[in-house]
Amino acid sequence: MDYRNLVAIDTHTHLEVSCRNPFDNYGEEYDRAADKYFRSSRRPTMDETIAYYREKKIGFVNFTVDAETQMGRRRIPNEEIAEAALANSDIMIAFGSIDPHKGKMGAREARKLIEEYGVKGFKFHPTVQGFEPQDRMAWPIYEVINEYQLPAVFHSGHSGIGSGMRCGGGLRLQNSNPMLLEDVAIAFPDIQIIIAHPSWPWQDEAISLAMHKPNIWIDLSGWSPKYFPPQLVQYANTLLKDRILFGSDYPLITPDRWMKDFEEAGFKPEVKPGILKDNAVRLLGLDQPAA
Repeated sequence: MDYRNLVAIDTHTHLEVSCRNPFDNYGEEYDRAADKYFRSSRRPTMDETIAYYREKKIGFVNFTVDAETQMGRRRIPNEEIAEAALANSDIMIAFGSIDPHKGKMGAREARKLIEEYGVKGFKFHPTVQGFEPQDRMAWPIYEVINEYQLPAVFHSGHSGIGSGMRCGGGLRLQNSNPMLLEDVAIAFPDIQIIIAHPSWPWQDEAISLAMHKPNIWIDLSGWSPKYFPPQLVQYANTLLKDRILFGSDYPLITPDRWMKDFEEAGFKPEVKPGILKDNAVRLLGLDQPAA
């Protein structure tokens, strides 16, 4: 990624529609509930996403969520995202997503994505994927990520997916309590763990974990900054300023909206460059010579 020519790096964006595989409408009721919750049904293609970020001169990390076991919906191929990143490496980085229920087969896939496709990290969503992060079922995949010293981003807190559905669509919010990441952070110290989103209703737990474990980061995606809990802004301005990351959750929130609200959310001028770009440069090793 040519970070020197970018105004920011968005560390949290989603691809929600494939141009390679036909749309799988199984479980489409989750989409309709999410449309209502987020007040948006926009799902841009990979090409549309790249064009948008290139125009804005914002680098971005992109991924999907493999939740085939719990949701029953065919995933978007990791390769589709990885190949787009290889072809647009000045602006884009690919993270993989592998359903933790796939165990050793998932670990084999993770290694292939890293070695053959240049994937630079991984995304997990404990609520949607139906697992608790510390479950040994996921250990084989973590072992590969730890071996290559790559970051892993974990959804935390409330989830708009399933919100308003009968029984919340059967999805468990408790799986996304950030304190469940503590065992992972201890067992795999070479994984840089990113707690995604303001972690309501467990914001203090996320801050405490990041204060205690130096391989824990927090991204600010999924919420407009004007709604951030005050303690999150306080620690982002002070003790955690070097491990706070800009993320939008695009396409649910656009960088335009996020960055506009960020300017008015009480962040100190001296910490803004780190949050918007410099911390991500360090996390992703963009300032290091290529291996």
